[in-house]
Amino acid sequence: MSTVAAASGLAGTASALRRLYFVRFAFAIVWALVMLMMADEITPIGSVLLVLYPLFDVGAAIYDAKVSRRTGKPTLLYLNVAVSSITAIALAFACASGIPAVLRVWGAWAVVAGLVQLIVAVPRRKMGGQWPMILSGGISVLAGGSFIASAGADDPVLSSAIRYAIPGAVFFLISALRLGRTAKDA
Repeated sequence: MSTVAAASGLAGTASALRRLYFVRFAFAIVWALVMLMMADEITPIGSVLLVLYPLFDVGAAIYDAKVSRRTGKPTLLYLNVAVSSITAIALAFACASGIPAVLRVWGAWAVVAGLVQLIVAVPRRKMGGQWPMILSGGISVLAGGSFIASAGADDPVLSSAIRYAIPGAVFFLISALRLGRTAKDA
């Protein structure tokens, strides 16, 4: 592959990821704001929204894998598709069991998805805009552990797991903005 083709592939991937990150930012903010209004208990609408979040992640990972083929192997992104799909199913069952079960599933997902995000972002550093993704992945791992631990509290609450989407959204926004420089070469 020539240097020009490699640069074009990198710029094209950066442009596609930039669009994806803007969409992920908007989705996560809207989702968190709606969910925070109903965080006291698991309602039927809340259950649907809880399942929707990892399903949205499935779609985002599929798109990411498709556009990232030019710049690397998407194997870990397909792992994320599988993990998020399993999480959506597990959340559907966990919602019927209560907040502690939801926190355990959500926490396990945050740990695994955070590790995947971290590992995917490190080699993408040359593209730019990946330090927010690296930080977000690391924070996700730590937050996931805290969700699992909080499931055993006397009065576990969903609000901490829901608020977790807000910093993730901000990291997507920062990353999208930083990818702009690389995407301009597209």
